[in-house]
Amino acid sequence: MSGAPGTLAPEERLDVAALDHWMRIHVPGYSGPASVGKFPTGQSNPTYRIEAASGVYVMRRKPFGPLLPSAHAVDREYEILSALHPTGFPVPKPYALCTDSTVIGADFYVMEMIVGRTFWDGALPDLGAAQRRSIYEAIIDVMARLHSIEPAAVGLGNFGRPGNYFERQVRRWTQQYRASATERIEDAEKLIAWLPETLPLQDRVAIVHGDYRIDNMIFAPDNPRVLAVLDWELSTTGDPLADFSYLLMNWATPHDGSAGIAGLDLKVLGIPTLQEAVNRYCAVTDRRGVPDLNWYFAYNLFRLMAIVQGIRKRITEGTASNAHAAAMAQRVRPLAAQAWACAREAGAR
Repeated sequence: MSGAPGTLAPEERLDVAALDHWMRIHVPGYSGPASVGKFPTGQSNPTYRIEAASGVYVMRRKPFGPLLPSAHAVDREYEILSALHPTGFPVPKPYALCTDSTVIGADFYVMEMIVGRTFWDGALPDLGAAQRRSIYEAIIDVMARLHSIEPAAVGLGNFGRPGNYFERQVRRWTQQYRASATERIEDAEKLIAWLPETLPLQDRVAIVHGDYRIDNMIFAPDNPRVLAVLDWELSTTGDPLADFSYLLMNWATPHDGSAGIAGLDLKVLGIPTLQEAVNRYCAVTDRRGVPDLNWYFAYNLFRLMAIVQGIRKRITEGTASNAHAAAMAQRVRPLAAQAWACAREAGAR
């Protein structure tokens, strides 16, 4: 998984004996004792490495403390992993789900540990040009493969609600933002008014990951093959263009050492251009092209703003799970401004 696990802070500790007892009953082949460390990454569902006599496992749990409605849905993560893993799609094997919060204080699930490479910097500075292109082509191809899976065929026909995906998502993230707001932000208010009035038409339904980016993937140690796509908390069924436009935002986000690659010399680096990325995805998914992206960018930035506002709220309540949460929380206003700028490019006034 991502990053090396470290010592548990007081607010991250859990009853290891209770976890060990539960795993002996529910995880096939498990034998303890267990030792637990927490991965440093992840703003939402804390993730732990469990070392035991029978091997190494990964656990994802809900944060402790009060939570927003429908947030931190580890049960949905487990459901989609259980649906996709038998198909051969690259996800970790899920072992067991616990919805009894008395075991460790929160719902959680246990899955297999995938060992490979995780890339944090979208520029892939340690690779050559040909390797960079292969990595990006693999990212695009795996997304296209996900969007080509018929949800009902893998038992996910009821995984998302019917109707226009963007309509319900704008409504959901507006509600989440309202529930966690700590101040009035004018750009956010303008987006809340504009987005529902300008919803794009939806012509396809697919499995949507919801947070598909390079650092939520594990690659093989010596080739560009994707071993696992991680962090399915925001997954649902809906418009695949939501997923794809979220990925394409990396081409519009300035490079700062994370996933954004805007401003880089992509030709020299070997990274596909935005148009090349669109062409590759469309070829695999049988699309003629994609609509103007500015509305989709405005929506994705608005959604990200609402997520970050939720982190900001959890900081005030003392339940934020990541050491970098405070720095992340400072992004709410800039994200709102960036989203409104994209909305203006899409015709908002």
